[in-house]
Order: sequence, then C-alpha cells, then structure tokens
Amino acid sequence: MKKSLLGIALAIVGAFALGGIALHRDEPINALWLVVAGVCIWTLGYRFYAAWISATVLSADASRATAAERLNNGRDFVPTHRWIVFGHHFAAIAGPGPLVGPTLAAQFGYLPGTLWILVGSVLGGCVQDMVILFLSIRRNGRSLGQMARDELGPVGGLATLVGTLMIVIIIIAVMGLVVVNAMKHSPWATSTVFAIIPVAMLVGLYLRGIRPGRVLEGSLIGFSLLALAVAGGGWVDHSNVLRPYFDFDAPHLAGVLIGYGCIAAMLPVWLLLAPRDYMATFLKLGVVVALAVAVVVTHPTLRMPAFTRFMDGTGPIVSGKVFPFVFITIACGAVSGFHALVSSGTTPKLITNEADARLCGYGSMALESLVAIMAMIAATLLDPGVYFAINTGAGIVGAAPDVATATITAWGFPVTAEQMHLLAQRMGEHTLFARTGGAPSLAVGMASIFGSTFGSGLLAAWYHFALMFEAMFILTTIDAGTRVGRFIVQDFLGRAWAPLGRTSWYPSVVFASLLTVAAWGYFVYVGTIDPNGGINILWALFGISNQMLAAIALCVATGILVKMGRLRHAWVTAVPLAWLALVTTVAAWQKVASADPRLGFFAGANDLAARLAAGTLPPERVASASQLIFNQRLDGWLSVFFVILVWVVILDMLRVVVRHVRGLPVPASSEAAYERRLGGVVEGA
Repeated sequence: MKKSLLGIALAIVGAFALGGIALHRDEPINALWLVVAGVCIWTLGYRFYAAWISATVLSADASRATAAERLNNGRDFVPTHRWIVFGHHFAAIAGPGPLVGPTLAAQFGYLPGTLWILVGSVLGGCVQDMVILFLSIRRNGRSLGQMARDELGPVGGLATLVGTLMIVIIIIAVMGLVVVNAMKHSPWATSTVFAIIPVAMLVGLYLRGIRPGRVLEGSLIGFSLLALAVAGGGWVDHSNVLRPYFDFDAPHLAGVLIGYGCIAAMLPVWLLLAPRDYMATFLKLGVVVALAVAVVVTHPTLRMPAFTRFMDGTGPIVSGKVFPFVFITIACGAVSGFHALVSSGTTPKLITNEADARLCGYGSMALESLVAIMAMIAATLLDPGVYFAINTGAGIVGAAPDVATATITAWGFPVTAEQMHLLAQRMGEHTLFARTGGAPSLAVGMASIFGSTFGSGLLAAWYHFALMFEAMFILTTIDAGTRVGRFIVQDFLGRAWAPLGRTSWYPSVVFASLLTVAAWGYFVYVGTIDPNGGINILWALFGISNQMLAAIALCVATGILVKMGRLRHAWVTAVPLAWLALVTTVAAWQKVASADPRLGFFAGANDLAARLAAGTLPPERVASASQLIFNQRLDGWLSVFFVILVWVVILDMLRVVVRHVRGLPVPASSEAAYERRLGGVVEGA
C-alpha cells in the first residue's frame, strides 16, 4: 500500500514538474523544475517499467547461475558484489556524451533537449542497456557482435562487427577533439589533466604492489593528489618559467593525445585504466550529487529561452533543424549505442544475479541521464550571448572579439567583448572565445553553480576543477574505447594470420593499437585545423553513428526476444528501434544530400573547393583546405556506409523474425543451458 501511494505521489509531482517545464514560454523557469521532473520520471521508470520488463519480458530468474558463477576464472569472469558492478558499469558508460551533447543542444533552447533526455532515456536508453546486459548474461557474456552472428546469422553478425569498429573510431575522435578544444592555450587545464595520468598510475601501483587491497588508502591518496593537481595548475599558469611548457595549440595537443591513447591501450589494465576508472566513479557521482544539491539550494533561473531562433536549422553550433538533430546531438544522455558494448563486455561477466541487470543496466543509465540534465542546466544558466561566444567557432562569428560579439548580438543575444574578457579573468583564462566542443562552456556553468553555493571567490579553481572532471570522463572513453577498438582489430587481423588474433601477444598489441589510434587520430587532427572548431562536422557524424549502433543493438535484442517466444512484448525494443532508424536515416540523408554548405557534407566540401579554386579563401585557410575538403567527403561516404550497415542488420533481423513466426528454420538460440545455484554452488539442472 505504501509503495502504491509513493508511486502515485511521484507520478503527480513528476507530471506537475513536467507540465511546468513544457508550458513555460515567455517567463523564466527555475532549474529545480528540471531536477524534480527527472528524478520522479526515472524513479517511476525504474520502479514499474523496468520491473515489468525484468519479470515479464525477460523472465529474470534469481535461482539461475550466471556466466560469472559458471565460468569463474578469477580473471575475466569474476562474481562481484552488485554495487561494485553498478559502480563499474556507470563509470564505463558515463563518458563525456551526457556532458557535451546537452550543452551543444542548448543551442535550440532548453526544452527540446530536456524532453528528449527524459523520454528517450526511460523508454529507449535504459531499456537498451538492461536488455542487452541480460541477454549477454544468458549467453556466457558474449559481445554484441557475437550475439548478432549467433542469433541472426553471418550477414548481420559481420555488419554489426564492422559497424562497431568504425563507430568506436568516430566516438573516440570526437571525444579527443572535445578534450583538445577545452585545453588549448590553457596551461592550467593542460597541466592539471596531465597530472591525472601519473596519479592514476601511482594509485594502481600502490593497490597492486605496495598495499594490495587497501582501497580506502589508495582512494585518499588519489583524491588528495587530484586536489593538489588542480591547485598546482593555477601555480603553473602564473609561472613565467613553467607556463610555456603547458601552453599548446590544438594540433600539438592532438599529437599528445594520440600518443597517450596509444600508450594507454598497450599498458596493463591495472596500471592506468582500472585505478583511473575507480577514482572517476567516485568523482563523477560526487560532482553530480553536489551539482544537484547546489541546484536545490540555490534554485537558479535558466537564462536560455525554451526555444531559440535556431530551431529552423540556421544554428551556428549544430547545423540542421531541431528534428532530427536534437535527437542525435544528445546521444549518451538519452540513448547511446556505445553502452551496448559495455553491456555486452565486462559487466555481464561480473554479475551474480541476472535480476541485477535492472539495477546495473536500467539504473546506471537513469543516473547518467541525471548527468545530462545537470549539463543542460549548467549550459542554460549562462547568458545566451556568453554561451554562443564560447561555443561558436571563429570561422562563423569572426576571430576578433569585437567582430564576434557584434555578430552574436545581431542574432538577438547581447554580449560584449568587455563582458567576455571579465568572465575569462574570473575563470583564470586569457580568453573564452571560440572554445568549441561544449566542455569549456559547461565548465563555466558548473563553476557558476558551485561558486554561488560554496563560494564565488574560487571561481577560477572551480572552473579548472570542472575541466579536470570533464577530462576524467573523456579520458575514460578514449583509452577504454581504444582498447575495445584494438580487440576488434585483432579479431579481424587474426582471420588473416592467427597469431595477430591473440589479444595478449605483444607484437599484435602494438600493431593493432597503432592502427586504431591512427584511425581516430586522423579525425582529431583534421578537426583541430578546422576554423569552425571541427565539432560542427564531427559531432553530427558521432551522433548519427552512435545512434545507429543503438539501433543495431535493439535489432539484436528484438530478434532474440521474438525467438524467445516474446513476440507480443517485442515492442519494448522495437519501438525505440523504429524511432532511431527513422531519426538516423533522416539525419544521414540530410547530411549527405543537403545543398546547404553548412549542413551537407558534400555541399560543404564542394563549396570549399570552389572558393579555393577561385582564390577567395583567406590565406590562413588555404593550407588546410585540401584536407578539410577530403575529410568532409569522407564523412559523407561514412554516413552512407553507416546507413547501409544499419539497414542490413534491420532487414536481417526482420528476415529471422518472419521465418520464426512462419515456423521456418532460424539460427538456434545461443542461450546457455539452465544451471541452478544452491548455497553458492552451481548445480546442473
């Protein structure tokens, strides 16, 4: 009775808050509405929708032995406490996407992105993560590509494997570009982020060789050193001797990041990846909770309107209309295909109760959506003119501060060069103009929230702490994604020569790592020489490819559910699949076929080529024009290729579904046989 009353109360409060968000138009809205609506909706989704899917659609069985228990080898398959698995899964999926995507989508106003985060996560992203995790648990922890090959056949399996590798490359490239744009010509940010790496390695060595198992001690050491790194960054920034050593332009920072990604992919996982992820988990949760508390305490007013003039597709940050581009700009905060790789990667090899797929899959994604809402709040608390001055590339508004502010003011968002100069000084930076990628403006917003709550005298420290916090998110994706990409490359290479397929053979590790890093490093470098900041082009490709990977994952899930005899419940995954297929296909078509040079990849390349031939390009753009032309055309063909891949998988899934419904032969289920747990011992049924 109490649970029912609580559910009714949450529904009423959530509906009231959501109505307040949706109906406010010409008057300011309090950020607290967004937090209340989100918490109520995710709690209701977890309590009722996720519970129904787990019990009815998936038939989760707590008495059934999981892959972690049956295949326990102390290395990859390790039975682990549910809350530790939850922390691991959240750290792995909560990359920079839920931070950057909502920040960029704020260009359209606060309302479109907020509604997509709330609805998309509950009905799409959380469902995908939970279902894929459950299905992988039942199939001995198999990867998404392996499940596609086993359950759909070789065609769908190969398309999934190829699509996964290429999409991972695009994801890492975009995340790398975000880091570069945040740290360029910022010695404080650069020195702080550089310090994270040895700190993580020290914690790894401490926990493995010096004081094994002393997790609390290692945590205290790590967090103390991270705090010193932020403070030390300010000292470096004010040192005439040290400052030049950490003052990098974007191309040189890209080179440093490429080198880091290659080395990190080859180092033992316990030395860098694991300890940094561990520290990142507590840092992520702590910052998100602190932001939520700060919003509750200060209940600030959003300054960005519900809708902006850029709903029509003329936006300077994200090219294209609100449909379909708000749905691909915000990927990780609502639905993310990258999560399916984690849900069918390490997590299913750790869970000891398949019913915990609800907590680790649905629950972790709901928490990530809270991160996305906090990012939306931080971005929309800024004066709109400041927001656009930070996030718009110099190639659009002009390189000179007076020219840039005049252009943005003419859009209807007043801002002055003096206002931007004062803000940069308060944040400990020399300039905040054209810091594209979302991370710097998000850091300014977070610093403003923390400053209002915990003391405005430390705004510069809060700003660089926020950058370090974002970098922790992003570096997790870069080196973990590079490692995943390396495994896929080794799988391909192993088909040509068996030793190259051995994931622990060092020559194969080095060769596959170099290939993977070279692939994503190219896109990062070209993004750094783009006068518009690169993010305008690459984020659209990232969003399209990431959502297409989610569509592929939902295809695999839908096909398996039908083969399990759940045809009438297959809408659970089929509905978000249909939506993602529509959104990504329309977005890809517009990026390929549009005649608008700012929207279409090929149109942009042709326009740049024509201006290069006519000699009308500024001298500083001539040197990089050929690479930018090639890159835009490459992005166009990649979009075409991704669309073909996802529809191959969709059609292959439909073929299997139709054959199964008609009683014709289909690939046999790869689900492991039931084994019963009894007092911690696995017994054959």
